[in-house]
Amino acid sequence: MSNKSVARYLFLALALFGAQALDAQAPAARVLRVIAFGAHPDDAEQKFAGTAALMAAQGHKVKLVALTNGDVGHFAQAGGPLAQRRKAEVEACHKKLGVETDVLDIHDGELMPDLETRKKVANLIREWQADIVLSHRPWDYHPDHRAVGKLAEDAAVVVAAPFFAPYTPATKRNPIFLFYSDGFQKPYPFDPIIAVGFDDVAQKKWDCIGDMPSQFADADSWQARYRGNTPADPAARAAYILNAVKQRSADVADQYRPLLVKLYGEQKGRAVKYAEAFELNQYGSPATADELKQLFPTFR
Repeated sequence: MSNKSVARYLFLALALFGAQALDAQAPAARVLRVIAFGAHPDDAEQKFAGTAALMAAQGHKVKLVALTNGDVGHFAQAGGPLAQRRKAEVEACHKKLGVETDVLDIHDGELMPDLETRKKVANLIREWQADIVLSHRPWDYHPDHRAVGKLAEDAAVVVAAPFFAPYTPATKRNPIFLFYSDGFQKPYPFDPIIAVGFDDVAQKKWDCIGDMPSQFADADSWQARYRGNTPADPAARAAYILNAVKQRSADVADQYRPLLVKLYGEQKGRAVKYAEAFELNQYGSPATADELKQLFPTFR
C-alpha cells in the first residue's frame, strides 16, 4: 500500500471514529410527558393502556387521570366504599403499566364541563407539563364521557395562556390533544390519525383489566350486568369479560387495518393483533401522522 493510500485509509478511519463518537454523545430522544383523561377509573385504561405501557417502557412519563371517583359504577356497592375500592384497583392496574395515577373526588354521573372543572383539568395538564393530552370525544353515550371530551377541548389553548388560572405555570406550548376511539356516528364517526399495535405488551393491559374486578368480574359489575350470557361462576365470568375486552382491541386492529398497514408497512401492519387508535383533536397543536409516528412507540 502506498503512503498516499495509507494516509487516505487513516483519514477515513478517523472520520468514521469521529462520527461514531459524536453519535455516542448525541442526546437521547426527548422524554415525553403524556396525560390521559377518562371519566371513570377504568375508561382511559380500556382505550389507552396498551399504548401507555409501551410509552412507559420507553422511559416516557405517563399519567392516567379519572375525573370522577366512580362511586355509582356498580349494582351492589356505592358511595365512599366503592370510590375507595375503585381507586385502589386502578392504582394496582397502573403499577403494572408503569404509569402514574390521579383520581378526582367528583361524584360519578355528576361531571360538568364548567369553568371550575376546566381550571382543574388545565391545572392537571400544566402540573404535568404535558406534551400529549388524551380524552374521550365529546360525543358519547355517557354524560361524564361527553364532559371529559368537552373539558379537553376547552382546556386546549388556555393551558398555554399564562394569565388563565395563573396559579400554575402555563405549558410551553399548546399540547397535542388526541381522542380515544369509539363507535358513535353522529355528528361524525371516529376518524383516526394514528393506530398503535400493542401486541408486545398486551398481557400488561389484560393484567391491568384483571386488577379491576368491580368493573370486569363482579356479578354486579356493569360489564357483567350488560353482557348477555355472562357466566355465573366467578372465574368463568372474569374470563368471559376479559375476552370481550380483548376482542374490542382486536376489533380496532381489524377495523383500522388499512391505517396500520400505512403506518407500519404491509407485513407488520397485517400482523398486528391488538391496537388502539386515536383521532387528532383540532383544538390542540397540529400534527401529521408522520410527526406522531416519531412520538408514539413501535414505529421507530
